[in-house]
Amino acid sequence: MNLIGNIIWIIFGGIFIFFEYIIGGLLLCLTIVGIPFGLQCFKFAIVGLAPFGVKITEYPHDSGCLSTIMNVIWLVFGGFWIMLTHLLFGILFCITIIGIPFGRQHFKLMSLAFSPFGKTIS
Repeated sequence: MNLIGNIIWIIFGGIFIFFEYIIGGLLLCLTIVGIPFGLQCFKFAIVGLAPFGVKITEYPHDSGCLSTIMNVIWLVFGGFWIMLTHLLFGILFCITIIGIPFGRQHFKLMSLAFSPFGKTIS
């Protein structure tokens, strides 16, 4: 089921999400200050390409206050708008019964967009 969901996801927009996050990550990695944020965009790209079957978990160890500070910076400078975009698409997909699995994937991306530092994908 995950394979079919990922194929449908890629055909109907997942590939565009993937390329947007890859390009954003590459642009952020051009500066030394933006490298940690660019790496988080690459994490989004992986989940954005094939979200079905991917689990987002907290790091098993305490990541400290640096993770919190980076999440606040992320949220202020763009994460909030990414989160709202995935929230809007998640709500729109959940209006129909057929779109509910895809809406749930947008909600998964929304939770990652809120605080990507200190989380891992598996």
